[in-house]
Amino acid sequence: MRDLGAGHFRAGPVGAAEAADAVGAVGAVDAVGAGGSGAGRSGARRFRTALAHAVLTTLLALSLVGGAAGWASASGEAVAGGPPPGTAAWRADDSFGGRLPDPVTASPAEVAAFFAGLSGPQRHRLVAAHPGVVGNLDGVPVALRYEANAAAGPHVLAYDPRGRGLVARVVGDLDTATHVAVVVPGSDIDLASSARLTRWATDLREAAGEETAVIAWAGYTTPHGIGADLATGRLAEAGAKRLTRFTEGLDAAGLPAPALFCHSYGSVVCGLAASRTDARDLVVMGSPGMRAENVAALRTGAHVWAAESPHDWITHVPHTEFLGLGHGPDPTSPGFGATVLPATDVPAHDAYFTPGTSTLTAFGAIAEGALR
Repeated sequence: MRDLGAGHFRAGPVGAAEAADAVGAVGAVDAVGAGGSGAGRSGARRFRTALAHAVLTTLLALSLVGGAAGWASASGEAVAGGPPPGTAAWRADDSFGGRLPDPVTASPAEVAAFFAGLSGPQRHRLVAAHPGVVGNLDGVPVALRYEANAAAGPHVLAYDPRGRGLVARVVGDLDTATHVAVVVPGSDIDLASSARLTRWATDLREAAGEETAVIAWAGYTTPHGIGADLATGRLAEAGAKRLTRFTEGLDAAGLPAPALFCHSYGSVVCGLAASRTDARDLVVMGSPGMRAENVAALRTGAHVWAAESPHDWITHVPHTEFLGLGHGPDPTSPGFGATVLPATDVPAHDAYFTPGTSTLTAFGAIAEGALR
């Protein structure tokens, strides 16, 4: 592992082999977090509460079923999934003399091949008749997705207002970009709160330069509020499937292999998707873990980078996994194998993309392919 900055803080993992150890780890980290800043205590307390709640729920569920495997989720967060809006009408449309590519079963490459065989007027007819499908279907040409999502604003690559809502906005020009980056957010990001994610993408693009296009991808259901979802992989597993298909769509559209920038719980999503994407770089920050023991376990050809600020409340969270709770080792720990980026000047958990920080400078260099 190569460490790019002196004085980088690494939080040691807290081991848990049995139920009592898991609960004890939560209690121990309470004592550690008590000495931090107000913001740090608040953020760490939030995760600790979720982890403790999930652990106790698990133990109760196991005791009720006599020790059988599995656990009862205490979260009611609905996972975004299934076909895009308007799929029923799309499937019923036989005006092209046959079935249109199924939004669920057709691969992005198959979707791209179908649209490549259409004339200009045919393409625009589909946009007018089925904007919800065309605007969200991975493999559709970028310009057509922009056209289908025009009501949601310029350069919108995906838009689904159902539930908490999903959206993907592009900063820069995908048609001319020689480099592409995707920002994958952590908890409490959805359609209503996506402006913060777009700001991060904008700052990253400023750091990377005009030859880079950055996608603010609020494309999965993130954990919301305090609950077991923060400490489990349920939402991350669903998000990883969506991220995999999204990156396959970028590839089918002929775009460069992306660099993924994964914040907080988003790093869990990226960890689970790592082996199934063609990402050239995988950058995690403020990570609770990637659900992998080390870089080799990610099974990716991407260069893996990690950053963690000593001022980030995530340093007070136990990097452990027990019965599916917690997300495993700290990606900045010596044995994980990631290239560690300096982050001592990052003031808080949500500040890794702040202009002037060492992390944003490094992120920009990675996004434009200047740092390998």
